[in-house]
Amino acid sequence: MGSTPFHRLALVLPPLFLTVYLLASFPRPPTVPIIHTSLAQLPSSSPSWHVYPEDLYSGGAYANLPLGRVRYWLIGPEDGRRIVLIHGLSIPAIVWKDIAPVLASRGYRVLLYDLYGRGYSDAPQVTYDTTLHTTQLALLMQHVKWDNAFIVGLSMGGGIATAFSAHFPHLVNGKVALIASAGIMESSDISRTSKFMSTPLVQTVSALPPFQHYMRLLANTSKSLELCETNPIQEIVRLQTAHLPHYNAAVASSLRDGPIRGLYFAFQSLAHSSNQVLLIHGTSDKTVPYKYASKIHSLVPQADLVTISDGGHDLTVTHASEVNAFLLDFLADDYSYKPRG
Repeated sequence: MGSTPFHRLALVLPPLFLTVYLLASFPRPPTVPIIHTSLAQLPSSSPSWHVYPEDLYSGGAYANLPLGRVRYWLIGPEDGRRIVLIHGLSIPAIVWKDIAPVLASRGYRVLLYDLYGRGYSDAPQVTYDTTLHTTQLALLMQHVKWDNAFIVGLSMGGGIATAFSAHFPHLVNGKVALIASAGIMESSDISRTSKFMSTPLVQTVSALPPFQHYMRLLANTSKSLELCETNPIQEIVRLQTAHLPHYNAAVASSLRDGPIRGLYFAFQSLAHSSNQVLLIHGTSDKTVPYKYASKIHSLVPQADLVTISDGGHDLTVTHASEVNAFLLDFLADDYSYKPRG
């Protein structure tokens, strides 16, 4: 009687499993991520110390978190209502220079910090996804012993603020303000240049020593020093690009993997929360087009949408007085929803 397929399989399987058993290897143990340095490690001759000094705000310190040191500042009266300010994709906490001191002067206790890979915070060599950014803030609030706070986010920081309210609702004290907020951008609205610059190939090339040396030469020219006098916001981006070994990779990963896109779940969670929500957006925003303010408003219909006519993306710099007025009104105890165009 001839062998059946079942008999042939019975003959083959035992030696096959024995071979796999003998050759199987356990995965290597996890390793600690590489941590790249921040602006704090640059020599005193670097123009970065002039453009964005480490003591730009009072009350500065470092928190040693699992993925590196994080620079933060606490300003305003210690017994004031607590506010966290979250900056965006490429510009560190200097972007709040015309906002944070005003809030502090009005009695609020303000926490500012640099996101991983920007400014004076270290840059872990990891994926810069939404969880990385929300966990960074949760750990920082634990470090400064804050149980909760009002949350204010700018650009990508708006996406972080929204996701933070979904991931850690108990740390949000009833108010979330989103300025020129990203979070649900479509890939078609991200420039082709940004997409190209964020590709792994370009990031590999830009990390090569000759390229880094060339960028440092450009950033240290006298023209650069003159520019920093008139446009520190633009200059700090160039200095980070030139001098921070993992800045470009952190920005690229945040653009590809981070809280720029796909946060519909977080905005829907915010809509079903008890938080009051303020949206501030400019009609001339070319980075996060104004249409996204309307889309976010449709997801969070209870939000108060404030439109700044002809306002661009960097509203905290170009329209600081208006942003301060809107925030102070929103953060007040007697704030109530007031529909505005």
